[in-house]
Amino acid sequence: MNLQTQLPLKKETRNPIDYKSKIVLLGSCFSENIGNKLNYYKFQATQNPFGILFHPKAIENLVTKAINLEMYGEDDFLFKNERWHCFDAHSSLSTIDKKELLNNLNTTISSTKEKLETASHIIITLGTSWVYRYIETNTVVANCHKIPQKKFLKEILSVDEISESLEAIVSLIQGINKNVTLLFTVSPVRHLKDGFVENMQSKSHLIAAIHNVINPRNSTHYFPSYDIMMDELRDYRFYAEDMIHPNPTAINYIWEKFVATWFSEEALSTMQKIETIQKGISHKPFNEDSDQHKQFLNNLEDKKKEISKQFPFIKF
Repeated sequence: MNLQTQLPLKKETRNPIDYKSKIVLLGSCFSENIGNKLNYYKFQATQNPFGILFHPKAIENLVTKAINLEMYGEDDFLFKNERWHCFDAHSSLSTIDKKELLNNLNTTISSTKEKLETASHIIITLGTSWVYRYIETNTVVANCHKIPQKKFLKEILSVDEISESLEAIVSLIQGINKNVTLLFTVSPVRHLKDGFVENMQSKSHLIAAIHNVINPRNSTHYFPSYDIMMDELRDYRFYAEDMIHPNPTAINYIWEKFVATWFSEEALSTMQKIETIQKGISHKPFNEDSDQHKQFLNNLEDKKKEISKQFPFIKF
């Protein structure tokens, strides 16, 4: 008896992810989940240099500024709740010192351009079609930084607007990196603060727009994170207590699907070795002074050296 429908996923053979890959992740908080997995397995991955970005306009803005090296000035920031903020970045980058924020963002702009130029794979996770426009400057912001909502207009991006934004992102990146593989996905996190119906409308706009843009012959692809959550994991036991975010079981399930689809066989073998090392590092012995534990540590060091010899960039 089959109690689950499964999405048919085709194995990527043209440009799979391996340990030579240089990966950049941009977008909503689900990209953080995938990025954390990549970091655990010691891939060369950079995630969200401007922090979590929920909608396509925010990602387009970052890519545009980075590629054109558009630097910030002190007039681009605002002071709220005893911290300096930038509307283009997540509040995790906010600081109490204005010059520190200026230096951090401009340094990040430069480093992001370098990462985009050298990336083999760029994974973009879209979270929502809803955006907030700051009335005073008539600009769409990436983060409202808890400024009163009356200072913003809430809008939903149309499918055409999102398609145009994604096309701009693809064009900009491929203009400086013609060999990159771009992988779009939609976050399975439910944005219920927008409303139940509004959340579904938002996700629908994102999915429709992505399918307007992707073309495997142009190295642009779609990975169905949202689709897997909605179809294969259609049960509240796969959600966290807030009933909004996928729980660790769901994240691991989608990660396994992603790995099976996009990772090379050689990478899978190395991942198993690294997982053994990571579990060994976190192991807590009953007796640290025992001969058995000392032998365990020696074996663990040998495994680390073997991996580091093969991949010098890997550090434990």
